[in-house]
Amino acid sequence: MKEEIKVYDNVLQLIGNTPLIHLNTITKEFKGNFYAKAEAFNPGHSTKDRIALYIIEEAERAGILKPGDTIVETTSGNTGFSIAMVSIIKGYECILAVSSKSSQDKIDMLKTMGAKVYVCPANVSADDPRSYYQVAKRLHEETKGSVYINQYFNELNMDAHYNSTGPEIWKQTEGKITHLVACSGTGGTISGTARYLKEQNPGIRIIGIDAFGSVLKKYHETREFDSEEIYPYRIEGLGKNLIPTATDFDVIDKFVKVTDEESAHTARELAKTEGMFVGYTSGAAMQGVKQLNQEGEFNANSNVVIIFPDHGSRYMSKVFSDEWMTAQGFFDTKNEVDANQIEFIK
Repeated sequence: MKEEIKVYDNVLQLIGNTPLIHLNTITKEFKGNFYAKAEAFNPGHSTKDRIALYIIEEAERAGILKPGDTIVETTSGNTGFSIAMVSIIKGYECILAVSSKSSQDKIDMLKTMGAKVYVCPANVSADDPRSYYQVAKRLHEETKGSVYINQYFNELNMDAHYNSTGPEIWKQTEGKITHLVACSGTGGTISGTARYLKEQNPGIRIIGIDAFGSVLKKYHETREFDSEEIYPYRIEGLGKNLIPTATDFDVIDKFVKVTDEESAHTARELAKTEGMFVGYTSGAAMQGVKQLNQEGEFNANSNVVIIFPDHGSRYMSKVFSDEWMTAQGFFDTKNEVDANQIEFIK
């Protein structure tokens, strides 16, 4: 009798159950144990696969999404890719409003996945009709038979991580996790994961990573929205110029802000020290851990899980481009790529 071929029906069955990887070199001088939750192992190469599949399938169960409908979403790139991927498998059309801050690599990937892409100016207020929030709303209103995912204000964003990322981390660490460090953009990843982990052990420290130019850290500390905090920054996928309702600020213990430059260098450092080719936001998360270590947040018994949201291939025209790094003024002698690394044979 022949054994059955072990095969997945489609790429969606590969979403979730991403590995936890011990960090060895970049943290060797730190107190504690540090583990990366490597979300690039999802088929769409980011943690956003989880919410795309979960929200779409919940909409199907509720009868909101029907065959032939169109999915509309606001995205900095990763959610859009994941939605486009799910749409292909399930047979939906996909329209995406994307921030101009998104790397060209991400925009090209969205087009390749068959999505209709509208690139909107990044440095405008959230209520500006040109912002990607308002453009997505308009496209939804204009497109018959469309569903707007609205990840920033959708409770299902948190639920996806409560039901998957949180339980995975708890099981993988055998309940020994002491700290969760994650970037906060929509807030779904950190909030949903934190809710689950706090239910298991309220003593787990939940630390969000924010960007300079974003309002989240101050809002967490004061519950006041301060527009004076807002100014342009380069990191994609974290921070906000509005307060997303998909963020549960009550389960987050602390926020740390990181700079564009240090986050970019740390993303490159992860590649050179750990062999992990991860994205700009992963560099931001790791940079936050460096700062927390300097502040004395960890001790010898700390078991720290850091969520690395996506893959470095989405930033080839940004943090992994020497030209881009030079243009931003991010290079110094320590971080410059040695020109002798590449030799052409004639």
